[in-house]
Amino acid sequence: MNYNKMTVTDADFKGKKVLLRCDFNVPQDKATGEITSDKRIVAALPTIRYLLEQGAAVIACSHLGKPKGTWKESLTLAPVAKRLSELLGMEVIFAKDIIGEDAKAKAAALQPGQLMLLENLRFDAREEKNDPEFAKELASMAEVFVSDAFGTVHRAHASTAGVAAFLPAYSGMLVEKELSIMGKALDDPKRPFVAILGGAKVSSKIGVINNLLEKADTIIIGGGMSYTFMKAQGFEVGNSLLETDWLDYSLEMIQKAKDKGVKLLLPVDTVVGKEFDADTERRIVDSDKMPADWEGMDIGPKTIELFSEAVKDAGTVVWNGPMGVFEFPAFAVGTEAMAKALAASEAVTIVGGGDSAAAVEKLGYADKMTHISTGGGASLEFLEGKELPGVACLLNK
Repeated sequence: MNYNKMTVTDADFKGKKVLLRCDFNVPQDKATGEITSDKRIVAALPTIRYLLEQGAAVIACSHLGKPKGTWKESLTLAPVAKRLSELLGMEVIFAKDIIGEDAKAKAAALQPGQLMLLENLRFDAREEKNDPEFAKELASMAEVFVSDAFGTVHRAHASTAGVAAFLPAYSGMLVEKELSIMGKALDDPKRPFVAILGGAKVSSKIGVINNLLEKADTIIIGGGMSYTFMKAQGFEVGNSLLETDWLDYSLEMIQKAKDKGVKLLLPVDTVVGKEFDADTERRIVDSDKMPADWEGMDIGPKTIELFSEAVKDAGTVVWNGPMGVFEFPAFAVGTEAMAKALAASEAVTIVGGGDSAAAVEKLGYADKMTHISTGGGASLEFLEGKELPGVACLLNK
C-alpha cells in the first residue's frame, strides 16, 4: 500500500470547484436531534479553510447514520450545515438533495470562496453500492476531488472511491496526517515498536495480530480477547468473554511470536467480577486461578506493571482496544493505567480509533498522545496492512 499521496498543498485550486468528502457523522441527541459533539466537524475545518483561502468553491459532502437509502428527517445534514456556518463565521449553502436539481443549481452558481453542503449521501442507496452512474453525477458538479474523511476510507463507496474515476483525487489535511503518522509507524517505526491490542474479540483482530507479528518487537494482549488466549493454554476463564473457535489460532500466534522472536505479553493477573455489572463484587486473581463462576473484567495490578514496563522504553506504541470494561469505572483501572503509561512515555504514541480513542478522551489523556486516529474500522484495517479503497484511489506523489 502506497501511503505517499498527493495532498491539497500539491495542487492549484484557484477558481476550481472542489468536491470535498468530509466525515460529518456526528453523534446527536435522539430526542432533540441536537449535535452532542462537533469534534468531527472541527476536524474538517483546516482543509475547508485552506481550500477557501486558495480561491476554491467547495462542495462538501458526508454521510450521517445508516438511513439505508431512504430519506429520514432525523438524519438530515441541515444541523451540520448550521454548526459549520457558526464555526466558520460564514454562510454554508445547504442543498436539499444530493445530485438532484437543487444541488446541481447551487453547485453551478457557487463562487470561489463559497461553501455548500450536500444532503446526506446515504439517502441514496447507490452511494454505498459505489454505483458508477451516481459517482459520475456527484463528480459532474466539480473539477477536483479531495478526500478528508479518514473514518470512511476503508469503504469502497461512490463518494470515497468511485468519484476518483472521474476527477483528479487528492488527500485533505486530516487524511494526510493519518497516512503520514500511521504509515510511518508501520513501515519505518522508531524501535522498540510495541503494539497493545485489547477489546472484546480475537476474531476482529486476527489480521492485525498477523500483520503486527511481522513488524512489532512486543505485542501486548489485554481486554476480553486475552481470555481466549488463556483458555487456549489450558487456564480456567469462568464466565469471561471467550471465542472457542479461535483457541487453535491463539496457540498458533503464541508459537509464531516465539519463532519470530517477538515478545507476546498476556495478563498475569485479572480483576474478576461476580457478574457483568458496574457494582458487582470483585476480586483480583492470578490468571491461572480464576474461579469457574466469575468473569474477567480488567487486567490486574501485576499485569499493569508488566505492560507499563514494556511501554516505558518504547520508540513507537500503537494501541487499539481497551484493557477491560472501561465503561464501568471500577473496571477502567487497567485502561487508564495504559493511557498513563503512554502519556509518560517518550515514544511516538498512536491510539487507533473506536473504543481506545473514546477511553483516552474520556480519561483526559488525549492531549498527551502523539496521534489519535479519527477512524475506527479504517485504522483497524490500516493496522492489518489491508489496501484501503479510499486511499488507493488518490494520486501518488
